[in-house]
Amino acid sequence: MKCTIVIDKDRDEEVIIYLKKPNEISGKIQNLVGKAIPTLVGYVNENIVNVDVDDVFCFSVQEGRVYAFTQNEQLLVKERLYMLEQQFGDRFVKINQSCLVSPDKIARFDTSVGASLRVTLKNGYFDYVSRRQMKVVKKRMGL
Repeated sequence: MKCTIVIDKDRDEEVIIYLKKPNEISGKIQNLVGKAIPTLVGYVNENIVNVDVDDVFCFSVQEGRVYAFTQNEQLLVKERLYMLEQQFGDRFVKINQSCLVSPDKIARFDTSVGASLRVTLKNGYFDYVSRRQMKVVKKRMGL
């Protein structure tokens, strides 16, 4: 198998593979290309930061502003929560009216008084699942 890379600033990026039959390498390439990690612009103390969406634990609305929480940072995001849900809905699950969490970043679920479900993330952040979202969260998490 041979590989050719052509750098042309005027063309859209694409990957074309010619094969006689599918193989393991072509499958890995297809998965890699299909899983391009989208980035998001966040703001920390007047600084603009690019953040990989895979690094985001959750998006939460606090005091009318949307924040993205990563392992160590809290970044202000200019997009609305519903826009983030539309854009990244397959990567996050809505647990209440003001919070989207990444299922991969959930550390545990705890039941508390009143049968509410508390979600604790691996970075220590926690929030509660609303009754309205309970069924969706349980289905998505396989509970």
